[in-house]
Amino acid sequence: MELSTLLAPQAVKVVSDVSSKKRLLQSISELAEQTVGVPAPRIFESLQERESLGPTGVGNGIALPHTRLPGLEEVSGVFIRLERAIDFDAADRMPVDLVFALMAPVDSGVDHLKALALVSRTLRDDELCAKLRANSDPAALYALMTESEATKAA
Repeated sequence: MELSTLLAPQAVKVVSDVSSKKRLLQSISELAEQTVGVPAPRIFESLQERESLGPTGVGNGIALPHTRLPGLEEVSGVFIRLERAIDFDAADRMPVDLVFALMAPVDSGVDHLKALALVSRTLRDDELCAKLRANSDPAALYALMTESEATKAA
């Protein structure tokens, strides 16, 4: 599994008008609707349900919201860089500005976990996160995300 199979170039966005976790989840849902074809309200509701089990802010300004949705064929993601970090109830209490959300089929099992692990490993790279935070072009953000896997494979 590679990041480029989880993340389409059009699923990357820089957002400046988000001031709350709820609004961020709505932005994720709207972007994901365009890429996975599931209505945004269903995605939002499912992400909210998952967050109620425990926050998906993993620390260092990173959140990995994820959910399983009926009707999906494969695991898919969206990446949002926030221009202003927001409170996301992260374990380290740091505000979040890098968000990689995953949507998976209900019966995805191991693939969902592998995708979460891949994204988590990728975003643990401090140098990559610094480059992501310094860039506002969605195409460049996509290139940075998928380029990191190419250099690891080399």
